[in-house]
Amino acid sequence: MIQSMTGFGKSSFQVYNKKITLEIKSLNSKSIDLNIRIPQIYKEKELFLRKIISDYLERGKVDFILSIENSSENTSSSLNIPVIQGYIKQMQLITPEAPEVELLKMAVRMPDALTTPLEEVDEEEFSLIEKNLYLALEQLKEFRSTEGNILKKDFLLRIDNIRKYLEQIEIIDIERLSGIRNRMEKSFEEIKERVDANRFEQEIIFYLEKLDITEEKVRLANHLNYFITTLEEAQSNGRKLGFIAQEIGREINTLGSKANNAQMQQTVVLMKNELEKIKEQVLNIL
Repeated sequence: MIQSMTGFGKSSFQVYNKKITLEIKSLNSKSIDLNIRIPQIYKEKELFLRKIISDYLERGKVDFILSIENSSENTSSSLNIPVIQGYIKQMQLITPEAPEVELLKMAVRMPDALTTPLEEVDEEEFSLIEKNLYLALEQLKEFRSTEGNILKKDFLLRIDNIRKYLEQIEIIDIERLSGIRNRMEKSFEEIKERVDANRFEQEIIFYLEKLDITEEKVRLANHLNYFITTLEEAQSNGRKLGFIAQEIGREINTLGSKANNAQMQQTVVLMKNELEKIKEQVLNIL
């Protein structure tokens, strides 16, 4: 089952006087591109969190946010009074007429105006964070699967459209080569007195062989079948689908270059249009 690289997951829980929330979202990327925002107290756990997320999601541009909301009236931060007083004195030297209240408002926003004592990680609390991280990741994975099903329906539609255009080309091809041969033989009638008939027949055969698209039609049909088979595989494989789409494109381009027929070339353009839509969506497949 294919999965999109687009997803979102969220989990939160209450512990002591804190509400801890985990949010994770992902977009498409060629590899895992992980951005983590966590409180300073958990910085020592960052590599551990990165490994869990990277192993679970495999690919994608991922943003992970761990936030803590303290519901207690008590706060771990306190005013650094000597530093604040020092800021006020310095600002009074610059603007002695400024009200002290206004200087105080500015001083408390300055660096080191607040002090926060170093805290140690509560392992019991962190085990709950780890558990809820997996819950958020599972939610994101379900989101990816839902998006993947939507993309799968679109892929099947596009592949079916290309297959129908290939059937149209089959019909066009029946008359195409005979039409080219008739035009060449008509031209030969005009110059047959100056040209060897056997040599001209050989040239016609050689030219028609160069325009023959039997192999391209067979290979294209095989690639379309292979694309659908890959869609049905248990493991999502966006890179593999991308490679198959490239091969489909090569055969369609060759059909166009060999067409020598306006109607066939128009049909090839329609096939290319469907393929471009496939290529755009394949970039978002895990």
